[in-house]
Amino acid sequence: MANYVELNGTRTWYDEQGAGEPLVLLHPGGVGVDSRAFEPNLQALASHFHVFLPERRGHGHTPDADGPYSYELMALDTVHFLEQVVGGPARLLGMSDGAVVALLVAHQRPDLVQRLICVAGPFHRSGWVASAIEPGLETPAFLVSSYGEISPDGKEHYKVVQRKLDQMHALGPTLTTDDLGSIGCRTLVMVGDDDEVPLEHAIDFYRALSRGELAVIPGTSHGLLVEKPDLCNKIVVDFLTLDPITTFAPIRRA
Repeated sequence: MANYVELNGTRTWYDEQGAGEPLVLLHPGGVGVDSRAFEPNLQALASHFHVFLPERRGHGHTPDADGPYSYELMALDTVHFLEQVVGGPARLLGMSDGAVVALLVAHQRPDLVQRLICVAGPFHRSGWVASAIEPGLETPAFLVSSYGEISPDGKEHYKVVQRKLDQMHALGPTLTTDDLGSIGCRTLVMVGDDDEVPLEHAIDFYRALSRGELAVIPGTSHGLLVEKPDLCNKIVVDFLTLDPITTFAPIRRA
């Protein structure tokens, strides 16, 4: 069931699927990327949860808004969504830019995040492979077409959104390992083994968390949720529905 809600001055589109405890999916960023990115995962997740799929300003069905973008602004929009639409705390899963947004929400408003999954997203801008966020890159034609299919701003507006995203990527995120250590909820860091977020950064991310877990999906890239959906869905559902096990030979968790 799709609807609109006024969030922080932006008329924001969202969809709902399934029933149960709330799970909010925060889509990747980029021109032409929106909640449709979760199509291979939605059925598996909606069979366990009441899934919310908000589309951030300038993405999907949600129009652009005046002013620059920042991860902090997107996180504030998400806080408003949790308070106004979900009505309280939820499990959060973010992909790429959405992972950064989810992480910032958990850092700034821990009362609103029950469990957190960060898929293919860094905690600091240095955690991107440089080519992934290089400014001025030409947007692939299929993404421009995807943007134009549903954007209320029209196909030609993609250049405006692209410039705003380039600026956002140049400035953030800027969380530190100390910031990560203050996040109290159980958190899964999930990456492909050939991701735009290098394994070294993902490991630093995982190790800095007080209740961190790590999943590296073999044979995948930044599109791991789409490339191996069955495996990823299994890992995600297990993490979100099951309690941690007691391990036989703990080292980090001893």
